[in-house]
Amino acid sequence: MKSVGILFPGQGAQAIGMGRWLRDTYPAANKLFDQASEILGYDLAVLCEQGPESRLNETVYSQPALFVVGMAAATVMREQYPERVAAVKAAAGLSLGEYTAVCFAGGLDFADGVRLVQRRGQAMQAAADAVNSGMASIIGLDLEAVESVCQECREEGEVLQPANLLCPGNIAVSGHSSAIERLAPAAEAAGAMKVVPLSVAGAFHTSLMQPAVEALSEALAEIPIQDTQIPVYSNVDASPHQDASEIRDLLSRQVVGSVRWEDSIRRMLEDGIDGFEEVGTGRVLRGTLKRINRKLPTDGFGDG
Repeated sequence: MKSVGILFPGQGAQAIGMGRWLRDTYPAANKLFDQASEILGYDLAVLCEQGPESRLNETVYSQPALFVVGMAAATVMREQYPERVAAVKAAAGLSLGEYTAVCFAGGLDFADGVRLVQRRGQAMQAAADAVNSGMASIIGLDLEAVESVCQECREEGEVLQPANLLCPGNIAVSGHSSAIERLAPAAEAAGAMKVVPLSVAGAFHTSLMQPAVEALSEALAEIPIQDTQIPVYSNVDASPHQDASEIRDLLSRQVVGSVRWEDSIRRMLEDGIDGFEEVGTGRVLRGTLKRINRKLPTDGFGDG
């Protein structure tokens, strides 16, 4: 791969044991975990390795955990495999992963990044706690069909809309729990293979997260953000950005906007990226890449 895009996973990729191999093998990873634990006020390594799973899955904990594991993996990769990092010409991340991408690209100091994602998680958890809501993935329908199903399942005053446009045939929707409960029979009647409820706290990437925007905007205003050294492709508009003020605005808007992941990957390909590295934990993003283009060269680093 001559021109690589580095990708960082978002919430939902967390799993007990993530980061263990990095910490057991590389002192640089341990250093980041220790630094993050001091900022967060709890032992992040113990949480990632021992759980309990219910706590790790909480938004306030999963977001900092994924950020730190992603940055630990990227730091080790830069230290041990500089030739792989030298080939990286662009970055992107799925939802929370976009913060890791900005940090990797030089837009955020690591410690500031930990503080920022902690406040993001707290703001999103508070917004989720205020409304009975959630998310589900619809497998096997295109966007037009998903939008039609959402319209069918929504009752007056309810929110239900596409939230994560991941790849062909895999679109996550977000909204009130009452609307999501009607989703499976309607989606399957429209031809969906299945509907999979997601383990998240609420209706991320919809207007129901609007209360989180103010708190997140305040946090973003307080934390220094620099122009990035490589382009970071935004979930909001699927376009590359390096300007700090643009990135700050887009990170705030991202919480209530749909994640245009498939569009971002296709734009990266149009712009000359010819392969991808998924860095952090899991293989979720490589799965989406294969649905977008089965021939795409892909690799991963972080789970050993």
